[in-house]
Amino acid sequence: MMIKRAAALVALLTVAVSAWALTDAQRAEVEERIKPAGQVCLQGDASCGSAMAAAGGGEKSGKEVYEGSCQGCHAVGAGGAPKLGDAEDWAARTEKGMDAVYANAINGFNNIGMMPAKGLCMSCSDDEVIAAVDYMVENSQ
Repeated sequence: MMIKRAAALVALLTVAVSAWALTDAQRAEVEERIKPAGQVCLQGDASCGSAMAAAGGGEKSGKEVYEGSCQGCHAVGAGGAPKLGDAEDWAARTEKGMDAVYANAINGFNNIGMMPAKGLCMSCSDDEVIAAVDYMVENSQ
């Protein structure tokens, strides 16, 4: 009984050790399969080999903000959002003045289920949100 256990233990150790005994080619293949898909480089980090985009970049246009953050709701009218291109939807919002529309876009409106603050674009400046509102209103005349 003791000999069988010892033989089983030796066999188990042989299998375990052989799993660690990869050739250099096998190790390289494994490393290639598990390497990260990309690289994070910060502005000023020359180790990445190419010029990096400036942190924050320039100000986004109204169209860029709309396409990146607003169109999910404003393209289809989700949650009662005024649809891009629908003059009637926007007329109801703009009759109180554009300052009110801007304030609702920046600060949010009816906190639950309606317009969230900045359309959830927390990286957007107030001016970028205003540009997005202007873009939607101008394209809904």
